[in-house]
Amino acid sequence: MMKQLLLIFFLLCSRTSGQSGPATAPSGPTTTSGQSESTPPVLPPSSVPLVASGPSGSVEITSILKKAGKFSTFIGLLKSTQMDAEINTRLKKSNQGVTIFAPTDTAFSDLQTGTLNTFTDQQKTELARFHIVPSFISMSQFETVSNPVHTAVDGDTVGFPLNVVGNGTHVNMTTGVVNTTVDSVVYSDGQLAVYKIPQVLLSQGILRPQAPAPAPLPPKVKKATPLSSQAPSTPTAASVHPSGGTGLPRYPAAAVSVGLAVLAALSFFL
Repeated sequence: MMKQLLLIFFLLCSRTSGQSGPATAPSGPTTTSGQSESTPPVLPPSSVPLVASGPSGSVEITSILKKAGKFSTFIGLLKSTQMDAEINTRLKKSNQGVTIFAPTDTAFSDLQTGTLNTFTDQQKTELARFHIVPSFISMSQFETVSNPVHTAVDGDTVGFPLNVVGNGTHVNMTTGVVNTTVDSVVYSDGQLAVYKIPQVLLSQGILRPQAPAPAPLPPKVKKATPLSSQAPSTPTAASVHPSGGTGLPRYPAAAVSVGLAVLAALSFFL
């Protein structure tokens, strides 16, 4: 009887030990549905334009930005500096195209309060031009573009350096003051490319102290006329006759007549 009980106990222990297995590692965080949750990958900027291209010759930069939305401040900058008209004219007359890096309204609001209001008209024009490249650059061409990129600031790459590097999925930009990226394609038709950027492109050339305006010239002082030239001449010496003789001083004819009459009267009484 004892042997049977021991045999049954042994069989039960062996069966329990055979069912247990090594502990498994947790499969990671799960959602309420029981599925594993994974970190989403960082996506490259979309190459699909936010605004569809229109008929050839009908491109107008401010209309494109209005359709895309969230570019009101940049539109105002282009209009106040008349760069919108210059861009439209270039698109009609040049085959090289135009590339524009458009900061969003949030990008401008991230600037220090009152920054744009403290800029002179020249600084605002330079700021607008610094966001414009006078040639068409597609997303794929950012991988091979020559740096520094020549912007519309008269090709000045010293005070306005812009370096752009693309790796096929992302486009990074630096100006020496600002480091930013291209968020998405706003518009692209082979002639005009507009890219959305989350920061305003500032450079040392824009932020440098501006030379003060020259002081107005003092009014010209009129030369005073000498008193000697204004006073009537008074005879002080006997006049010299052309022959060399010295004559009597010249007096008015009336005075001479009175003198002769006095002499004649005296001679009569004498």
